[in-house]
Order: sequence, then C-alpha cells, then structure tokens
Amino acid sequence: MRLQVNMKSSQSIGDVAARFGIETHVLRHWEDVGLLRPSRDGADRRRYVDDDLVRIAVILRSKAAGMSLEQIAVLLDDEAPSRHEVLESHIADLDRRMREMQRSREMTEHALRCRSHDITQCPRFKGFVSDVLAGTTPWSLDGPATA
Repeated sequence: MRLQVNMKSSQSIGDVAARFGIETHVLRHWEDVGLLRPSRDGADRRRYVDDDLVRIAVILRSKAAGMSLEQIAVLLDDEAPSRHEVLESHIADLDRRMREMQRSREMTEHALRCRSHDITQCPRFKGFVSDVLAGTTPWSLDGPATA
C-alpha cells in the first residue's frame, strides 16, 4: 500500500528531475529496479519527499564514483548480507582508479613540460606506459583489470 503524501512537502517527478539535472525516465528506471520508492498522491502521481531526495543524491554520487546500480542497491539496503563485501570491493576499485588517475596526471604534466615534438618518442614519457606495453598490466577500456 502506498502512503498518501502532503502535496506541500513533496515534489513532482518533473521538479525532482530538473533539480538534479536528470531525465524523468531515469527516476522511473531507478524506481523499477527498486532504488526509489516515492509515495503517490490521490491521482497516483509520484511525489518525492526529503528522504527520496537524499536517496537520489546518494545514487548520483555513487554512480559518479563508478558504482553499478546493483552495488548501489546493496549500499542502500541496510539488511543486505553482502553489504560490507560490496563496499570493500568498491573501496579497492576506487583506490585502483585513484592510482591510475595519479599516473595519468603525472604523464600529462610531463607531456605539458616535455620538449619533444613527438611525445611518443620521449623516453621518459614512454615510461608512463611501459607496464601496458609490456603486458604486465591486464587492460580493458575501463582501465587496468583487477586481479
């Protein structure tokens, strides 16, 4: 059974989508996969209250950090038995991605300062990708694969 909500303390799907800069179909999809459970008004329209807005903010921040919707569902489920395992795995992934971002930053800073016209011929610049060239870092388009 859905609860009726006070119209003054809630927002429509359009208002919420505009507030967060997302399309309404995204909010509907998140509801379909169980991430959101907005109340309904007398005309069966979705009404989002403050708790829903917090959940949306958590979803957006988590997606920006690379979490899948499945991982976010576990994060938001306080009774999920695998919650700590999923979160520990995500932290390890964040650590790996931060190391890659740092390497990329160092490579870009070197390219900015390097006097070589063809950066790929600079021995020091090549050092930034030596692990990829040697095949010692398993690679995918999402970055180095985790072991």
